[in-house]
Amino acid sequence: MPSGLEPTEEYDGRITVALLEDSGESERIQCSSYERAIELVEEHQATVTVAKIVDRDGDVVFTSAEMDIETWAREWEHAKRRLSVDVEEYDCPYDDRACFADDLCVQCQMDAIRER
Repeated sequence: MPSGLEPTEEYDGRITVALLEDSGESERIQCSSYERAIELVEEHQATVTVAKIVDRDGDVVFTSAEMDIETWAREWEHAKRRLSVDVEEYDCPYDDRACFADDLCVQCQMDAIRER
């Protein structure tokens, strides 16, 4: 009988963190989870020109040249939570992609307070 909890998600190691330098040098690190990929980007983003997270389909899902890793990680957590929980659909009038029915953006929170 196994001890502890069984993992709820499994990755096949095909999530890749690409660390790119202006000099043309690059390093690719295989990761077993998005959490580990986020950690690697946070560790290396100050020392490389661009850090990218590439999913198992070869699509770049994060690039430090265009996004902040903390913001991306927060949105990834929200998306992961939405997939695991039945959440009421919410359309933010301010087009904030990080605004959810259970976690409103600042503008929607202010609107909700005004309406009370």
